[in-house]
Amino acid sequence: MIAIIDYDAGNIRSVEKALLSIGQPAVVTRDPEVLKAADRVILPGVGAFGDCMNRLNQYGLTEVIRHICAEGKPFLGICLGLQLLFESSEESPGVPGLGILKGHVLRIPDDGKRKIPHMGWNSIHLQGDGRLFRGIPDESYVYFVHSYYLKADDPAIVKATTEYGVTIDASVEQGNVFATQFHPEKSSDTGLQILRNFTEV
Repeated sequence: MIAIIDYDAGNIRSVEKALLSIGQPAVVTRDPEVLKAADRVILPGVGAFGDCMNRLNQYGLTEVIRHICAEGKPFLGICLGLQLLFESSEESPGVPGLGILKGHVLRIPDDGKRKIPHMGWNSIHLQGDGRLFRGIPDESYVYFVHSYYLKADDPAIVKATTEYGVTIDASVEQGNVFATQFHPEKSSDTGLQILRNFTEV
């Protein structure tokens, strides 16, 4: 069973529909026992870092997420779900993230040439043999919507990058924890293959 964490963030139903389209029904829940019993867990998210961390805390989900990641269950963060896994974000100074992975989320620099938020299709440069990207060619295009980007402390966990005025850590993998800044559920066949790969790790 795949569980999608429900904490009133955007895009949850899109992830559920994408999984269903590849034959992987999922349960959308914030019940700690259901989450702990799942085979795999997904943390999607669209919204503000601080607001979403507050809701995770309010619903008692922060320790549940840490428990799931610590016990080795496959875990996937998507978009804001990637950012929440790290230590902090410039979007919400003083609000700690989950801190499961080491690194910080920074605002995309406004160079006057590129629109912020970064919204649309960008190619990703694959590196380090990430398990989410099995069967996916380098420089494949995926769909982004974000104004803030990850800078991971450890380059070894970065499995894909993209360029948008700055090098963006677009996907990370550490042990059983996976995350993408882009939206696989909105990334056509490439995104569906990424989700399929997650269901097979």
